[in-house]
Amino acid sequence: MSDHRQSRKRRYITWGVAGVAVVAGAGIAAQTSMAATTWPAQKTFTGRAFDTCTAPPLTAMKAWHTGFYGAAAVYVGGKNRGCNQPNLNAGWVKSVGALGWKLIPLYVGAQPSCQTGSSPEKLTASTAASMGATDGADAVAKATALGMKAGSPVYLDMESYDITNKACNDAVLTYVRAFDKALRAKTFRSGYYGFTSSSAKAVATATDKTDLPGNLWYALWDKTNTTTTDWPWGATQFTDHSRAHQYMVNSKETIGGVTLTVDRDAWDAPVAITG
Repeated sequence: MSDHRQSRKRRYITWGVAGVAVVAGAGIAAQTSMAATTWPAQKTFTGRAFDTCTAPPLTAMKAWHTGFYGAAAVYVGGKNRGCNQPNLNAGWVKSVGALGWKLIPLYVGAQPSCQTGSSPEKLTASTAASMGATDGADAVAKATALGMKAGSPVYLDMESYDITNKACNDAVLTYVRAFDKALRAKTFRSGYYGFTSSSAKAVATATDKTDLPGNLWYALWDKTNTTTTDWPWGATQFTDHSRAHQYMVNSKETIGGVTLTVDRDAWDAPVAITG
């Protein structure tokens, strides 16, 4: 993609309509501290999804609901969210859900201090834990206000950074763990968006998997619609409907007479519970 949530250029996820299933255990295996809680069954979507920087108006969502795309990512919050959201409210969520859309909540949290570019909120080693806890609680509050229920995932957006900078990388992982623990405290599932060369790699290859996300949305722009054949890490990681793949960005598409610029994703992972 070009830039991300923290910038005004947005990615747009798409990969949609193969199906939705309710799976009790999917996406939980990689997350610790969940066994003691009775979790709502996970809603899993497998297929095409799309995402634009600003949630489209309801008229566009109606025009685009042709069966090609079945899910849409929406930016529910975060100080680094790049676009205003005039359409995104509880009424919109309810209406698009009634049309049959599945929604993927995305939160643009703090970004690392070693990351190039400017962000309104940046984490450091000394602030990572507290910021992660605060942002995780805010993510749940924002998703809940939109009508997304316990058992839903929230995907934390972490842009590319220098993972060879150990101090910076350690701070990021501290932030991610605190964010995820805050989600799970409210019975929300943890998800993570990042790049296979950096931010996603940091999570997937971490030696200590404690409190790291159970669902991984990886950016690898190879134009290949898959969550398996180009999966860059161990085959036993993030199995059981816990992967999504952003494989194409800035794709200008017209459906039903409405043109949007979207990023495309292959999706086989949790989506929001709204019904």
